[in-house]
Amino acid sequence: MSKPTIWGIHAGRTGDAHSLFINNSEIALSWAEMPDLSTIQPNRDSFKAVVARAFPSAKPGAIPNYTGQLFRFVHEMKQGDLVVYPSKADRIINIGQVVGDYVYQGKNEAYPHRRAVKWLKAVPRLNFSQGALYEIGSAMSFFQIKNYADEFRAVLEGNEPSVPVKQDPTISLVQSNIEETSKDYIIKALAQELKGHPFAEFVGHLLKTMGYRTRVSPEGTDGGVDIIAHKDELGFEPPIIKVQVKSAEASSIGDPVVAALYGKVDPKEFGLFVTLGTYTNQAKQFARGKANLRLIDGDELVQLILLHYEQFDSRYKGVLPLKRVYVPDPDQSDEE
Repeated sequence: MSKPTIWGIHAGRTGDAHSLFINNSEIALSWAEMPDLSTIQPNRDSFKAVVARAFPSAKPGAIPNYTGQLFRFVHEMKQGDLVVYPSKADRIINIGQVVGDYVYQGKNEAYPHRRAVKWLKAVPRLNFSQGALYEIGSAMSFFQIKNYADEFRAVLEGNEPSVPVKQDPTISLVQSNIEETSKDYIIKALAQELKGHPFAEFVGHLLKTMGYRTRVSPEGTDGGVDIIAHKDELGFEPPIIKVQVKSAEASSIGDPVVAALYGKVDPKEFGLFVTLGTYTNQAKQFARGKANLRLIDGDELVQLILLHYEQFDSRYKGVLPLKRVYVPDPDQSDEE
């Protein structure tokens, strides 16, 4: 017999549906702009069409996101499935069983799309691994729990994990996920918001925070060199750095492009190539043999951005709104 699917759900950004969830023994989604979901043909294309009409100003990526959550809530979640609700109010993880089909409560309700649930267990967050907590911290309102489903099943059966925090193997996974998510966000934001010449201006600004003076070539007239960077005020004293940038995140820069930049670098100058994407093995091999040539890919660029972010001006902090957070460092913990 197959195990029941486990779903996760949030009670709004501020937990405003907490009372509805716990006191009414219901789980619910907002999207009050949507009609009775049971009246929509039970396929994703039909749901997507209704969502698009209900949210005409939504970003393109939001439409399939909303569609997926609403469709799963009505048609993929089944009676007998389990649901996990992490309460922000009391830091309790509530685990229940779905006992009702989809019900529409009317457009005047803040959370009109509901299903009955029988709460089975309320467990403190401290009883779960960091990995499990990270998974139920999903940015989506409604989602399927996959990676740590067995841990929630074990807790429900009374086998609550008791792993000392310093021995929790999921901590390093959480740290890696956070770092990877941040990196993806930064690269995607730069590729979309600063495509083309604006990306050269951004790299010029980054170099300024690193102590260089920069001259960014006018758009369309760079001659293969987007930025000239130097330390002195007039730009006469070495080192002189000639920089070329590429803002396409999905591209892999080959050795002909790198060689073209290097051809414009005099023996006493330096060449720097900056891309949001990657470099081919041939391009990397070409650069290894040149002491005055440096390649920076998207991963290394993100590290430089995080290192110098506090010195960015408000314009670029607006493009990349980041907040400093502290995450567990399992390597440090092991040394203590």
